[in-house]
Amino acid sequence: MSELSPLLEVSSLSKRFGPVIALRSADLSVRPGEVHALMGANGAGKSTLVKVLTGVLRPDGGTIALRGKIRVIASPAEARRAGLMPVYQDPALIPDLTVLQNLRLTGTPVEAVRRWLSELGMSGIDFGVLTRDLPPPSLRLLDLARALAAEPDVLLLDEITAALPADLTTRVFDVVGRRRAEGRSVIFISHRLAEVSVFCDRATVLRDGETVGVVEPARGAEAKIVDLMLGPVAADVARAEAQRAPIRSGDGPGKSRLEVKNLRAGSMLQDVSFTVRPGEVVGVAALEGQGQGELFDCLAGVRKPDAGQILVEGRATSFRHPYDAIRAGLVLVPADRMQALLRQRSVRENIALPLVSRLTRWGLINVRSERRRVKQAIERLQIDTRAQAQVRRLSGGNQQKVSIARWLAAGFQTLLCFDPTRGIDIGTKRQIYVLVRELAAAGSSILLFTSELAEIPLACDRVIVLFGGRVVQVLPANVADESTLLRAAHGLAAEAAS
Repeated sequence: MSELSPLLEVSSLSKRFGPVIALRSADLSVRPGEVHALMGANGAGKSTLVKVLTGVLRPDGGTIALRGKIRVIASPAEARRAGLMPVYQDPALIPDLTVLQNLRLTGTPVEAVRRWLSELGMSGIDFGVLTRDLPPPSLRLLDLARALAAEPDVLLLDEITAALPADLTTRVFDVVGRRRAEGRSVIFISHRLAEVSVFCDRATVLRDGETVGVVEPARGAEAKIVDLMLGPVAADVARAEAQRAPIRSGDGPGKSRLEVKNLRAGSMLQDVSFTVRPGEVVGVAALEGQGQGELFDCLAGVRKPDAGQILVEGRATSFRHPYDAIRAGLVLVPADRMQALLRQRSVRENIALPLVSRLTRWGLINVRSERRRVKQAIERLQIDTRAQAQVRRLSGGNQQKVSIARWLAAGFQTLLCFDPTRGIDIGTKRQIYVLVRELAAAGSSILLFTSELAEIPLACDRVIVLFGGRVVQVLPANVADESTLLRAAHGLAAEAAS
């Protein structure tokens, strides 16, 4: 096989789930020693293609060839033997088993995993701990180390960097670079165009289950990739962005809707104070583990702070349960949409869930009102409901829309968004940010944490930067460029500003 001959060749692959066509005609050609991006909007078929390649799903049509020979990959075990190893968006680890038990369950060489974890900067992971007790970045890199221990010819990475801080992302790409130099290949799924431009040799773009183009994503090719991904949707989103209300500076007077004073929680959240006014979007920027998770948990009633105050409409509150926060008008949209959704239930049931507690005086649910509210929320967020019988069958972006639509239907005063666009496509990101601006224009308050610093000016009025569990800088969003935020997030801010 010559250097330019495909190591992996996918032709006209198709897959249908009842009425939903996940793959219509997908083509993919990966060369030896190539980092090949697989791009597309949520629902384009990327994850389905990966699951077909790794034996989780059986295709309805098309062919898969490895080193020029047609293969039928009937199971994950057969995919491993063929040299194909995935790292999925959700780590394939059993939460109630220890790390060591998980590795033994799959027959993974333990010492090889330790070696790869060391290269990834995670040598401190205790193999005796339950995997459910590991933070998301550790889970992702543990799953990656397990895949690398199999020494695959083709490593399939599905949004591996979405839950990782910048330093660990760099480690991942160092490892990817070494694999490329050894002649091994990587299929890289990511919605971060900057990463694709820097690290990938070529990019195959899917739209509506079909391959619509192959691009060499050198710098400057981002616009072409976006055009291929979105098709006619791009013009609609651009118009919506152009029509949005201007972002305010946040410096004007106004009564606080939410006020946090000297909040402390555990060892991570040390002393945080800020305000959010009606009609304002306040961004939170921080690297991994700087107290942002504890902050949102306290505000959402998931945990009780050790010290400090939370004031809603000027009145001190104490949340013993998430329901207390919801009653006070504070609702959470988490990064992990599976925390918010009932996976086996329908789209309608998931959106209507908060309405169940709002009974008529006779103790009955007003079905007509419920259906009207759910229908309006679905239409406003343009949720794809073709697979609405079970929300788990929706794409990641549509699942996140459902978790937001729930609160549109139920009503709220303050929306707590914790990395709401993690792992979703650029079109859905724009829709969410347009919605955030519309909600603020209607008088809602939003506190928004995002791990992608470049996105903060898209939606926010102000941004607070956390470092070491404290607010180290406050900036108007229109001057909070990525460089400034990154310096502050590393504790290099010259002085706090407000």
